[in-house]
Amino acid sequence: MAKPDIWNDSQRAQDLARKNKKLQGLINRFKKIEEGIADLEVFIQILAEEDDHTLQEDIDDGFVELEKKIEELTIETQFKGKYDHNNAILSFHAGAGGTEAQDWVEMLIRMYSRWAEKKGFNVETLDFLSGDEAGVKSATLLIEGENVYGYLRSEKGVHRLIRISPFDTSRKRHTSFASLDVMPEIDDNIQVDIKQEDLRIDTFRAGGAGGQHVNKTDSAIRITHLPTGIVVQCQNERSQHTNKETALKMLKGKLLELKEEEHKEKIEDLAGEYNQIAWGSQIRTYTFQPYTLVKDHRTNEEVGNVQGVMDGDIDKFINAYLNMKNKGDL
Repeated sequence: MAKPDIWNDSQRAQDLARKNKKLQGLINRFKKIEEGIADLEVFIQILAEEDDHTLQEDIDDGFVELEKKIEELTIETQFKGKYDHNNAILSFHAGAGGTEAQDWVEMLIRMYSRWAEKKGFNVETLDFLSGDEAGVKSATLLIEGENVYGYLRSEKGVHRLIRISPFDTSRKRHTSFASLDVMPEIDDNIQVDIKQEDLRIDTFRAGGAGGQHVNKTDSAIRITHLPTGIVVQCQNERSQHTNKETALKMLKGKLLELKEEEHKEKIEDLAGEYNQIAWGSQIRTYTFQPYTLVKDHRTNEEVGNVQGVMDGDIDKFINAYLNMKNKGDL
């Protein structure tokens, strides 16, 4: 008699519990929207019967708030990807341009961190390499929360900045590029078959701030997946073991994402040099001078308030992409 698969039963129970919690949350939010609509109907009726125009501003604000909640709920019901409910790992890399591009990476890190904070998500730095004079050469963030990967998978690509450089004394306009890679964080319940002989694991001393410990121990980990050329690294923890575990999670996420994109059944079927981001195919341009405009080149969505976008107001771009994607227009 075959033994019961306790591990798979436990995993299925956890998956069902998570789906049930998610559905219950959606139902509760839908009920709150219904309550909001009912409240507005009462206010409108009072306004019509008593001509109390002091209610008009409350009604207008209520409509705006309801539209926002309905749009958010609509987007979340469209998260059908296998890993959309997962946390997301964001990897930033400066393009050509030295200090200017590195400063642009730091600005993007701030933008996504502010977006996450507004959503109530947690942000953790997994890897960080400072620029030579200013800014950041590369960094990796973990953003934790419900459906984070579902939201941010739309942000993968090259981001272009056009502005008058604060580092140029002649006050000339500069164009800078930075790449952003987005992958799901894979939990321990998801099995990914990675052969040990396919990995090259290097240790090195963590850079940047960190005190005497960082300078004296080779705690940072870099893992190269030889068949695909994917490279991940982590140096946020003092423990080499912990950094290795985190780097392996990052590698699993990239491999699963690549497997899905190439419609492969097995990790072993993936081969060739892995190009993180194709330069020259920017997804969005952020123009600071001579005018202010942020434009997404995939959806043609535009926002004139550049400062608002840099403060984390990027939902308009995310929602436009997800709507078009789910309609099959991308």
